[in-house]
Amino acid sequence: MTTDRRRSRTGAGPDRRRVCAQLLAGPWVLGPLAAAAMAPAPTPTPVGQMVPWPTVRLLDGRTVAAEQLRGRAVVVTFFATDCGYCQRHNQRLDQLARHIGALPLTVIGAALDREVAPVEAYLARQGYTFPVTMDAAPLRAVLTARRSYPVTCVIDRQGVLREVIPGEMAEDDVRGLVKWAAT
Repeated sequence: MTTDRRRSRTGAGPDRRRVCAQLLAGPWVLGPLAAAAMAPAPTPTPVGQMVPWPTVRLLDGRTVAAEQLRGRAVVVTFFATDCGYCQRHNQRLDQLARHIGALPLTVIGAALDREVAPVEAYLARQGYTFPVTMDAAPLRAVLTARRSYPVTCVIDRQGVLREVIPGEMAEDDVRGLVKWAAT
C-alpha cells in the first residue's frame, strides 16, 4: 500500500496537480468574456498607413463615419477630464478648431472617462467647440496602443496616419498641425 502512494508521488502515475492546473487554465473555466480578453488585441495602424476609420457617435448624437472625413485632415486627441495636461492641451486644440476657418481640418476629442455626465459637465465648463466622442476604444484600436494621455493622432487628407504624439503639445506645435490640411 505504501508503494502505491509512493509511485503516484514519484511520477509513475499522472501528476494530478499538473493535470488540474492545465484543466483550470483553459478558457472553458474562465468563461467567454475572459477568453475574449485573453485574445490578442488588434494592432493599431502603423504611421504611414491608411486608417480604417470606425464609425463613432459624438456626444451630441451625430455619428462620424469615414465618408464624412474624406478629403479632410483629422486630429484626434485622447483625453481624461481629470488630467490637467489634457485640459491645457485641449484649450490649444480648441483654439485651433476655432481658427481653421474653411481649411479641411477636423478636430475630434475622444474622452477616456467611463461616464457621459462628467464629460459633458467638463466640456460645458471649458467651453470647447470641437466635437467629442465617448467611443475612445474603437478609435484607440485603429490609431494607437499608447495608454497615456493626452495622445494626439493626426490623419492626413488621404486618410493616412501621419503622427502619434504623446503628451501635452506646445501652442506652436498645435498650430503646426494645420500643415496636414494643406497637403
